[in-house]
Parts: sequence; C-alpha cells; structure tokens
Amino acid sequence: MTVTLLLHCPDRPGIIADITNFITENRGNVVYLAQFVDHVENVFNMRIEWNIDEFLIPREKISDYFGTLYARKYDMNFRLYFSDTKPRMAIFVSKMSHCLFDLLARYSAGEWNVEIPLIVSNHPDMKHVADMFGIPYYVYPITKDNKLEQETAMLELLKENNIDFIVLARYMQIIGDRMIAAYPNKIINIHQQSQLVGILACFLL
Repeated sequence: MTVTLLLHCPDRPGIIADITNFITENRGNVVYLAQFVDHVENVFNMRIEWNIDEFLIPREKISDYFGTLYARKYDMNFRLYFSDTKPRMAIFVSKMSHCLFDLLARYSAGEWNVEIPLIVSNHPDMKHVADMFGIPYYVYPITKDNKLEQETAMLELLKENNIDFIVLARYMQIIGDRMIAAYPNKIINIHQQSQLVGILACFLL
C-alpha cells in the first residue's frame, strides 16, 4: 500500500530534505516524487508517494505527525491520499462536450485513479453524456440574481457527496469566492483537451 502527499507552501530551503528524511527514517520507501516552484508567487508545490507496508507510523496518525512536524514549520497546506481510497472528483461543465468526453473516456478506461460521483452544469445540454457513463447529472441554472443561492446548493451537494476536488471542463461560469474558499487549491480549470494529461496527472496518477 502507498500514501500520496500533496502539498504547497512558501518556498524556502530544506523542505524536500525534511520530508524525505521523515519518510525514510520511518521506514517508508519513496516510489514517486515531483516538485516545482511558482517563482512568481514564490510557492513550492510537491507530490510524493511512498510505500507504507513497513512504515512505523500508523496510517491514521500520519497526518497528525506530519502536520505537527512540518506543516506548522513551513506554513504548509497538505493532503494525504491512500492507495486503497480513491479521491472523489466532481466535474463542472456547460455546453461544450469535448473535454467532458475525454475525461469520462479516460475515467472509464481506468486511467484516472478517482471516483466521479456527479457532474454539475448550468445547462441541461450534456445530460445525455452523463447518462452514457451512468453518472448523476445536476443542473443549476445561474443568473446574476440567483448565483449566491445556486452556489449554496452546489456546495451542499458537494459536501453530501464527499467531493475532494473539482474539475472545470469548459465550465462557462465564474466560480465564486465561497466555492474557492471551500476548495482551496482543489479546483482545476481545463480549457482544452491537450491540458488534461499534464494538469490532472499531478493529482491522479
């Protein structure tokens, strides 16, 4: 079994060394590591996966240990995903089908290590696509007069379905501040099919 750690924080020296030492000192074996720095915002981003078959810290305690030792030290936001638990992803779409079809085709082929419990839209047009793949489709028409009310309803739906992150597949609405606050750094905006593999790989593979 493996666990994947996703994190971001202000960039500073020592982050990679501290995290890899934490893993190896507790008998974990790193199987994947990727990192990059947003030099404009000075934000360090990292994805690291390690085997926990012989890990000294119980899986239910890893988050507490890591939070105490490193998240506070580096002002870090992080998430843990265990290989026996798939992240739950919601897709938001409007009227354009190409990104949605590509996502769902890859999902059906087993390329994405996720569950997709639902699709949200501001139009009914793509319901037939959702039906083809057997995924519930929810329509929330949005105007300037009802946007707050509809966003509240969408947030409740996402919470009820334990959604971990959102993919905007050509979703032609501006996501409001409350949605962004509820899913910080967990909303991926896709404009074209060529972005799918590169953007989602850091989250799903």
